[in-house]
Amino acid sequence: MSATQPDLVEGMAHQDPSVSSTNAINLESPATRLHHLSLSAQTIHADDFLNSSHQAVAPPMHVATTFRYNRDPEKLQAHHNENPNNPLDSHVYSRISNPNTTRLEAILTSILRGPSLTYSSGLAAFHAMLVHLNPKRIAIGDGYHGCHGVIKLLSKLTGLQMLDLDCPDTELGPGDVIHVETPLNPVGTARNLEFYRKKADRTGAWLTIDATFAPPPLLDPFLWGADVVMHSGTKYFGGHSDMLCGVLSLAPKHSDRLEELNSERLVIGGVLGSLEGWLGVRSLRTLEIRVKKQSHDAEKLVQWLSSELAKEGSAVSKVVGEVLHASLQKDALEGDDAWLKRQMPNGFGPVFAFKTRDERSARILPSKLHLFHHATSLGGIESLIEWRSMSDDTCDKRLLRVSVGIEGWEDLKEDLSQAFDALIKEQNA
Repeated sequence: MSATQPDLVEGMAHQDPSVSSTNAINLESPATRLHHLSLSAQTIHADDFLNSSHQAVAPPMHVATTFRYNRDPEKLQAHHNENPNNPLDSHVYSRISNPNTTRLEAILTSILRGPSLTYSSGLAAFHAMLVHLNPKRIAIGDGYHGCHGVIKLLSKLTGLQMLDLDCPDTELGPGDVIHVETPLNPVGTARNLEFYRKKADRTGAWLTIDATFAPPPLLDPFLWGADVVMHSGTKYFGGHSDMLCGVLSLAPKHSDRLEELNSERLVIGGVLGSLEGWLGVRSLRTLEIRVKKQSHDAEKLVQWLSSELAKEGSAVSKVVGEVLHASLQKDALEGDDAWLKRQMPNGFGPVFAFKTRDERSARILPSKLHLFHHATSLGGIESLIEWRSMSDDTCDKRLLRVSVGIEGWEDLKEDLSQAFDALIKEQNA
């Protein structure tokens, strides 16, 4: 942090943050005033304005679910409970707000560049988004099967119709939703947000983006016209495989919807717990260095697998039939319309997939690995591999999803190499 800007951090606690009655972080909050700083500086300092009530460098974990009202009867106001030492650290009941999730939302509002709310899971966030927008139709493609499950559930209640992502414009209308997941779960390939922004403009639909696989600093969906951005914060925002979290961020032009969205969260009940809020703040401090390394190492592994796949007789070519990742989308990376380089200038994501030549190999290969844990989910510091059929029965039975951790790509390459050799030896026995 620049020594010439002390008022932007330490002085924030003394400013009027214009907090709404629901205590949601809004665009007038000091959390949005650090955009001139690097991503890492924001993840470390965007919540500093909440520090006036204590001197601890590491924020404490609060477990209270309810908070004392003001002892002065003349200062009692319904649905309001101002802390005189720090107006933004003012709470009534933890289903509305609590100190740990308020800190987490302050950081997320800064780094995602739009007012942000947290939820108990990524699917809780997706559900809350659809309840808030209440579309008649949603255009959605392949991707996380859980979102399709939420849509099917809502269709029983509201008649919500699920359309193909690339449906004709005539099938969509004002107030409908075009929901784009990029990069795509489970394969890690990317979609052109400019293309879908134009489709949304033509039809009057909302453009909502699931950017879970491309957290900052890899992608800023608001630069490409997103109206709402969602993340499964369980993944890279958590980063340590120990918390569930969902996030919704509104484009600044829609910031007037924040208080309503927060009020709806209060009654839906999908709020983030205090422990998870504390874990999220801890984890975001290292977001940039984790994600950059994970993305870099994933690309190195993808390059290695692709080059080995092209070598006739190599161990990789005997086991692997196809490698999938955004870095391999040549049509999006080369030529006059190299949109992917513009959309993701800092890397193409830490998740990729490969298909084995047969289903049996996909089932067995994870058991031959030592550094990769065979488990679902992704985004943690430890590398994971999943025979995707274990959690998504709609997936190709030959597909393995890889989430690269921070171990180092050379060690991960060696682990994959020995696993391919061991599998081939077993098959030839």
